[in-house]
Amino acid sequence: MISYEGLNNILTAKKTTKSEMASALGISSRTIAKIAKGEKLSRLTLQKIADYLGCDVQSLCREISENAILQILRDEKEAGISGGLYHELQVRMTYNSNHIEGSRLTEDQTRLIFETNTINVGDGIPVDDILETVHHFRAIDYVIDTAEETLTEEIIKELHRILKSDTRDSRLSWFAVGDYKMRANVVGGHETVKPKDVPEAMKKLLAAYNARPAVTINDIVELHAEFEYIHPFQDGNGRVGRLVALKECLHHGIIPFIIEDSKKMFYYRGLSEWRTEKGWLTDTCLDGQDTFIRLLRMLDINA
Repeated sequence: MISYEGLNNILTAKKTTKSEMASALGISSRTIAKIAKGEKLSRLTLQKIADYLGCDVQSLCREISENAILQILRDEKEAGISGGLYHELQVRMTYNSNHIEGSRLTEDQTRLIFETNTINVGDGIPVDDILETVHHFRAIDYVIDTAEETLTEEIIKELHRILKSDTRDSRLSWFAVGDYKMRANVVGGHETVKPKDVPEAMKKLLAAYNARPAVTINDIVELHAEFEYIHPFQDGNGRVGRLVALKECLHHGIIPFIIEDSKKMFYYRGLSEWRTEKGWLTDTCLDGQDTFIRLLRMLDINA
């Protein structure tokens, strides 16, 4: 749904009406009816209205999601609200997801970077840990911005590009930032899909997933597991995979899950045994959902 609150406010401030605007611009009554119903207008029409009113298109309208959690995240992100759901998701998911992958930054240090853009690193903290923390904040922003779009290879690759740009890995000639791996890799002792077969494997995975008529939490857990079995990138697959799961939960109105670092061994076991026992990973992700629910309750959010 589209909210035209901005347009209405501008019209009121300029002491003009929608009818007067429509007459001046040659806009049909059907277009005015769309505004009243909260339906989407073409970019060209919006630009004509913006030019007429002397404002930018962004100030005229905004998309309102039916997903309460996603709308809260968008509103708080846009307003820069401190201490809310957006703030806590950024800190908690970034800390846990990076720590699972070996980051040495503490949760307090992660919080300090998000809140003040500074860090008291102490001794022995790799620069990449700091870079990838900042990048993870940006990746969550990208997830929120694209949450309601159909999941594509381009979105997944962009998440990888955001995470790995400017890191030490990005300076390696064979490390493809924002693209699929060029060298074979192994995870947890298991062979992953060979580089030459990754594009086809990813196409099949997304085609099967996007064809589902109604996505459930179990479908998203399966998507996550099969993505990790493909392991399409040279590095960063775990973080990208968990960000994709966040996006798809927000897309389909499902409460997201945050895998806590303290549950890392259960999570790894679930991924390792997925093809023979799906319950372990599913239970760990449902536990991660409970973590998110506790966060909602702490913030007194009903969703």
